[in-house]
Formats: sequence, C-alpha cells, structure tokens
Amino acid sequence: MPFLGPDGEPRCPWSRAAPEFLAYHDTEWGFPVDDDRRLFEKLSLEGFQSGLSWRTILAKRENFRAAFADFEVPAVARFDRSDVDRLLGDAGIVRHRGKIEAVINNARRVEELVEREGSLAAFVWRYEPDAGDLAEPQTLSTSPASVALSKDLKKRGWKFVGPTTVFAFMQAMGLINDHARECTIRLQAQRIREEFDRPGLAARGTGPAGVQR
Repeated sequence: MPFLGPDGEPRCPWSRAAPEFLAYHDTEWGFPVDDDRRLFEKLSLEGFQSGLSWRTILAKRENFRAAFADFEVPAVARFDRSDVDRLLGDAGIVRHRGKIEAVINNARRVEELVEREGSLAAFVWRYEPDAGDLAEPQTLSTSPASVALSKDLKKRGWKFVGPTTVFAFMQAMGLINDHARECTIRLQAQRIREEFDRPGLAARGTGPAGVQR
C-alpha cells in the first residue's frame, strides 16, 4: 500500500520507514544526475551500504562527505595509507577497511575512465535500459543493465560494485524511474527524465542502451 505524505499524496511505501527518508525520496531518489561528483559519491555510499541499511548511510552522509573531501575525485584519488588510517579512526563513518580502500581505488579508476570516456556520467548513462525492458517498479534488486554495468566496472578495476549495489545506484540516480506507479513523485521524475540531456548522447547519435532519441 502507498504511504500518504503530509500533503495527502501517495508515496513509495519505503519513504515512511524513517523520518529522513521522505525528503530524500521527494527531492533526490529517481531524479536523473549527470554530475560526476554526485555519481561517484552515490556509488561510494552504495558500496558502504553493502550489508547495512540505507538509513545508516544516509544518517552518516554528511560525515562521509567531510571524511572523503566531499567526494571530489582528484582529492580522493590522492588519498594514501595515512588517510586510510585516519578514516579507520573516524567514528562518524562506517569503518571498514575494504570499503574505504575501495573508494580510494575507485576514485583512481574514475580518473582513468574520464580520460577515455570524457566523464563518468557519459559512461554510466550508456547503461540506461530501454523503458520496455523494465520490470514492475521495486520488484527486483538487480537487472540485466545493472549486471552489465557491474561487469564493466569490475573489468576496469572497480571494487564493491556488484549488481545489487549498481542497481540501487541506478534507481537513485535516475537511470531508471523506479518510483511506485501510484507515487506522486513518479510523474515528476518522469517529466525531468524526458527533459534530461543524456551525457555524451550527441556524440553517439543514439540513446543509451538502444534507446533511440
């Protein structure tokens, strides 16, 4: 059943699970993003979420931003062993060595990818699935597109980017509109997606993942 927000309009049921979820749901989740810093941040935070709840990560998001130089890729790519030790001592974030080292590694992989592809955004938006290939909203935790993107990232040396992590990233960053059909925000997200200029689209001449535009 949908959740009725303070305005009486229906929302995705998960948005009532915690007080901080509603604003995140209404203003961020499912809206398309083409900013490399935000994309890198979200992939990093989804990696930290592995085995945990999104509520835990969202509550610590500002701490993560402070700890990881606001997820500015060049800065994070320069982190060294002393930074890893510093982060392992930071009680404001999730102190998991493998995940911390993965973020630093992935920042370096972003720099490599940008040299070849132009931007992280241009790369990930290639994996936007065709609307006709999507399952009913919020019924799956992976998809063929998330499996393919995960595989490509891993091939390029990324860490903590499994298909489930990548699917959650694609939901949040608007590569798909996975708001429930009755959710009032679904129409807003869809309108913005329709007006959104896909990164790198002009250079390719066709839409990502076979979407002709």
